[in-house]
Amino acid sequence: MEIKKFFVIGSPIDHSLSPKLQNRWLKENNINAVYDKIKLENNQIKSFLQEIKEKKIYGCNVTVPFKKMVIPFLDILSPEAEHTQSVNTIILNNDNLVGHNTDIAGFEKAIKSLNFNMKDKKILILGAGGVVSSIVFALKKMDVSEIMISNRTRQKAENFKNLFNDLKIIEWGSLPSFDVIINATSIGLNNETINLDFSKVGKNKLFYDVIYNPIETNFLKKGKELGNKAENGKLMFVYQAQEAFKIWHEVEPVINSEILKFLDND
Repeated sequence: MEIKKFFVIGSPIDHSLSPKLQNRWLKENNINAVYDKIKLENNQIKSFLQEIKEKKIYGCNVTVPFKKMVIPFLDILSPEAEHTQSVNTIILNNDNLVGHNTDIAGFEKAIKSLNFNMKDKKILILGAGGVVSSIVFALKKMDVSEIMISNRTRQKAENFKNLFNDLKIIEWGSLPSFDVIINATSIGLNNETINLDFSKVGKNKLFYDVIYNPIETNFLKKGKELGNKAENGKLMFVYQAQEAFKIWHEVEPVINSEILKFLDND
């Protein structure tokens, strides 16, 4: 029996824990498949996706910086992927390459599990990368009062207004008042510090970092020191992976404390 191949594509890709998690679930569910990570250049995307069309590869996850770049090569987008113009999961369905977005559900479920009520909260998002449109989409479903985006290159933040017209764009470096601040930049992956002065933001807010490896970025450390709730992106990562697994294998893999611990021992 052939072993089905799955991949996560991105650049950089070394930090991804997707293979570790997906392969464990494949084993637990006795599925004859293997999941690996592969670093691609922009000009290799088309031929990689062609291999899914030819059934040499059965599906893939998509991470930075390809979530939007893959779209022109796909045949069908799910409504969420269409609205956010962001794809993180691809499957072949009736010979069509279908793009899904499971980041939205991943973020929603992660926030639910925190028991932090987002209703009427002011949200500040740092960054304008591929995952931001998914976070905004999820936040809108949670009835937040305002969503502000700040990015070093302002134009990239402005571009989100084509998808969501009521976003507020904030100059990078200024810090308006907020209830929740989300780091969606890659600052912190290699122990860097975000050059913003958080000393006056107050207490009891939520500092949320999309980064999950390292477990605690300087951004989260700072938030905690100042008396705020701090949460990394691990649960979002695990929940988006669970949704992707369901799309490919039609089985819901188990998420429990054992799985979460298993991911920490890296």
